Amino acid sequence: MTERTAVATAAADYPTPDARMAAGRSARLRTTIDSHAALPHDEDGPDPVELLTAQDATRVPELVPIRYGRMLASPFAFFRGAAVVMSADLSRTPVSGLRCQLCGDAHLSNFGLFASAERRLVFDINDFDETHPGFWEWDVKRLAASVVVAARDNGFRRKVRAAVVRETVGRYRQAMHRFASQRELDVWYARADLEEVTALLRNQLSKAGRKRIAAAQAKARTRDSMQAFRKLTTLVDGHRRIVADPPLIVPLTDLLPDTDRADLETQMRDLLAGYAETLAGDRRHLFRAFRFVDMARKVVGVGSVGTRCWIVLLSGRDQDDPLLLQVKEAMPSVLAPHVEPCPPAAWRSEGERVVSGQRLMQATGDIFLGWQTFAGIDGRTRDFSVRQLRDWKGSALIATMDPEAMRTYGAVCGWTLARAHARTGDRIAMSAYLGDGDAFDQALVEFAEAYADRNESAYQRLVAAARTGRISAREGV
Repeated sequence: MTERTAVATAAADYPTPDARMAAGRSARLRTTIDSHAALPHDEDGPDPVELLTAQDATRVPELVPIRYGRMLASPFAFFRGAAVVMSADLSRTPVSGLRCQLCGDAHLSNFGLFASAERRLVFDINDFDETHPGFWEWDVKRLAASVVVAARDNGFRRKVRAAVVRETVGRYRQAMHRFASQRELDVWYARADLEEVTALLRNQLSKAGRKRIAAAQAKARTRDSMQAFRKLTTLVDGHRRIVADPPLIVPLTDLLPDTDRADLETQMRDLLAGYAETLAGDRRHLFRAFRFVDMARKVVGVGSVGTRCWIVLLSGRDQDDPLLLQVKEAMPSVLAPHVEPCPPAAWRSEGERVVSGQRLMQATGDIFLGWQTFAGIDGRTRDFSVRQLRDWKGSALIATMDPEAMRTYGAVCGWTLARAHARTGDRIAMSAYLGDGDAFDQALVEFAEAYADRNESAYQRLVAAARTGRISAREGV
C-alpha cells in the first residue's frame, strides 16, 4: 500500500461529524430520552448493606466503624460513601451505548478548587478513585441524584430541587452542544478558571453570590502546602515530625514502634524512587530535590475511610521548604463489574488507572500526580495513587447552601463534567443524542427524585444495621 493510499484509507475510516451526529441520533432511537427517568425496582437489586460490608474485607479493620459513623451523619453523607450501591443500581438502567472516561463518583462534593501548574485557581473534578470507562449518563445521573439528596438535607421544597437539577443537567447539555462545535484543541484546552466561572455566571449571581465566590477564592488560596505544614507538623528534638492525632493521623513510627528508623527511611527512599519514575522528566528532576522526613496514616473522606491512606512529609532546601504528598490506596473501581473489560494494556495497576483517568478528565493536573505499587506494613502488595496533599484546595460547603448557591454550583459542576466527558468521548454523538430540547433535563429530574427515595431507604437500612449490631459504627470522628 502506498503512503497516499494509506492516508486515504485512514481518512475514510475516521467518521465525519455528520456520521457522528447520525450515530448519536441512532442511539437516541434505541434508548429514548424518556427512558432515563426510570429506576429499577428496589427488590430486584442487591442489599445495599451487603454491598457496603463486602468492601470491609479489604479495609483497615479498626477504621471501618469510622466509615459507617460518617455515613450515618445524614442521607447525603450516606450517598457520598455508597458509590458501590449506586453503581449496582445504574447497571440496571437503560444506557445510550455511548462511552467516555467516567469520574465514577460525580457527586457535588467531588468537585472543587485547586491550583493549576500556572498558579491559577481552577474548578474541576477532584476525586478519581472510581474513574473508569463507561456510559456518560451514569456520571450525570449520580450528579443529579446528589443534587436532590443534598437539597432534601437542606430543606428545599420539591419545586426548588427540580429547578436545581434542571440547571445542573441543562448546563451539562448546553456545554456538550458547545464542545461538539469546537475544534479538538479548543476542547482540550478548555478549563474553568475561577475568574472565568464568575464571568460565565455573572448574570445569574446576586451580590451575595458574588461575595460567596470571592470568599471561596480567598479561602482556597490559604489552604496550601505551607498551611498544611504548619497544621500537621511540629519540631521534635530539632527534627520536623508529623503530629499524631489518633485515630485520624497516626505516624508510622507509632504504628511500627519497633522498626528501626534508618531501615524505614531506606524503604521509603526506594518507594519514592519508584513513584518518581511515573512522573514526567522535568517533574522527576524537581522531585529529586526533596528528601524523605516522616510519614503517617491518615483517615480521609467518607467512602474512602478504611482504605490505606498516608501523608508523606519531604523537605527540599531545608526544613522550612516542605512537600506534603498524599499516598492513597487504589482499589478496583465500583464500575468495573458493570462494564465491558478494558484492554489488558489500558493500565498495569489500579493506581495507574486512577492517575490515567484523572489526567484524561482534568483540564489541568497536579504536577506530582503519579502512582506506585508496594508492600504495606502487613506485607501485602497494594496499588496507590500519589498527589500533593494540599495546593490551594477549596471545597464547597454543601450543607450551608441556599437555593441560589446550589443552582450556581450545580451549573458549574454540570459544565465541568461535560468538559471532562467531551475530552474522552464522542462529544458530537453525545450532543446529538441529547438533542435541542430539555427532555433529558426533565427525565433526570424524575430520576433524581426517585433515586433520592432509594437512597433514603438504603440509609435507613444502614441505620437499622447499626442499631441491631450488624455493623459497628463510630460516630463523631
